[in-house]
Amino acid sequence: MDIQDSSEYNEQPLMLPPSPGTFVDREELIQHVGEFAVSQGYVVTIKQSKRDRVVVLGCDRGGVYRNRRKPVDESSSECSRRRKTGSRLTNCPFEVVGKKDDGLWVLSVKNGTHNHEPLKDITEHPSARRFNEKEVLLIKEMTDAGLKPRQILKRLRQSNPELLSTPKHVYNVKAKLRQGNMTVRNYKSLRPQKSAVRNNYLSVMEPSWRQRNPPRVPNLIGGRFVDSQSFASIDVINPATQQIVSQVPLTTNEEFRAAIFAAKRAFPLWRNTPITSRQRIMFKFQELIRRDIDKLALNVTHEHGKTLKDAYSDVLCGLEVVEHACGLASLQIGEFVPNVSNGVDSYSIREPLGVCAGICSFDFPAVIPLWMFPVAVTCGNTFILKPSEMDPGAAVLLAELAVEAGLPNGVLNILHGTNDIINAICDDDNIKAISFVGTSTAGAYIYARASAKGKRIQCNIGAKNHAVVMADASVDATLNALATAGFGGAGQKCMAFSTIIFVGGFTPWYHVSLSLAFIYSTF
Repeated sequence: MDIQDSSEYNEQPLMLPPSPGTFVDREELIQHVGEFAVSQGYVVTIKQSKRDRVVVLGCDRGGVYRNRRKPVDESSSECSRRRKTGSRLTNCPFEVVGKKDDGLWVLSVKNGTHNHEPLKDITEHPSARRFNEKEVLLIKEMTDAGLKPRQILKRLRQSNPELLSTPKHVYNVKAKLRQGNMTVRNYKSLRPQKSAVRNNYLSVMEPSWRQRNPPRVPNLIGGRFVDSQSFASIDVINPATQQIVSQVPLTTNEEFRAAIFAAKRAFPLWRNTPITSRQRIMFKFQELIRRDIDKLALNVTHEHGKTLKDAYSDVLCGLEVVEHACGLASLQIGEFVPNVSNGVDSYSIREPLGVCAGICSFDFPAVIPLWMFPVAVTCGNTFILKPSEMDPGAAVLLAELAVEAGLPNGVLNILHGTNDIINAICDDDNIKAISFVGTSTAGAYIYARASAKGKRIQCNIGAKNHAVVMADASVDATLNALATAGFGGAGQKCMAFSTIIFVGGFTPWYHVSLSLAFIYSTF
């Protein structure tokens, strides 16, 4: 083995820092950094904090060991009897900073490097021996009942065999509770049950929105899927079984501002990213859609109710738009005309607008989001997507694939809700353009409200197809086509026709009309 190969073999595993982002409050920021650090094989602590303004988090192995004992002559007997002390501190330079800006907490990485190896198993760390809030409450109750620490620990291990704490830790908790130095409410735990795997971007602990039953659909803000702080939600119903598939939160105003802030913050860097680099992400995105098309189609069927075959068509139609976005480089070319007048050249360039938004209808849960954000972000814009509250799952799955494909944090954000979020999108001055698909009434309202703010807006509204039947049309083929086109998806889609025009007279098609009437009465 040569020297180069040996150096590559002995290279230390990389411990990644958390990505910069925005958070609703200080506690959410600290929790995110802590969970991400555990997934990378290190632990963070609070180094400095001004509660309402800034918090500095560093690696727990930062700093140096200071021997505060009096120096002793090495030749003396006292020196030989003294226990040799060790320290985990390596003066690790890792440091991230959270600052409050305009009501939101912004995370930035001051130094993302470490000078030590990651933990092979996070349970080796002392913090893994802490108790969680529920266990602290049980310790308090059992202490009041007169149980001793070993008895308390034995009962705790009956409910959690993986508990690593010792009687000493129970003594410490009892002492702090007795002295009033610790309350159950603010006592935070860190006891993951999995080994820390380097370069794992997923949190060790399942996010709260996945733990609920039924699951609660998350927002995507600044590259993170987060559970909304709102207590209000809407049930997503499977039309076939009438069972609750998931719950959609009504996003709060603070979360809306956080998403706008994240999109606005990501725009300068994203617009300066070469178009070829943005295209590569779309190439990867369409590859991931093909990989997970079964999962996407099944979600559309469960939430919307259309047949599985129709759901596949929904995803494939949207995939065509992503494929189109893969070739946008040639469409971004401007124009140049020299000497249009004496000493005057004329040229035009295409530039991204900034933060754009999309408001989706429920009839095509996959294709409508794919109409909107792939083209917008490939052109250099950042995007706020509001899926339909009736079937938001496909949009969230697509967002997960977009993030996996490499879309940077803040470029795509997803917010759920109803009228309040739509009004906020129309009124916010940071949003430069809006795309909407839906009913005529809603489209007219959105167009009037958004255009009054000077936004660019396109509204695809009130679509209803018409069928034209020629005199020489095949009866059987026509009947099958009319039934499918008129009643596919129970007729609840913009392409379902409501009018049939017979060219050459209606009489030859009288029996067809009777068949259609029968279909109308039995569907």
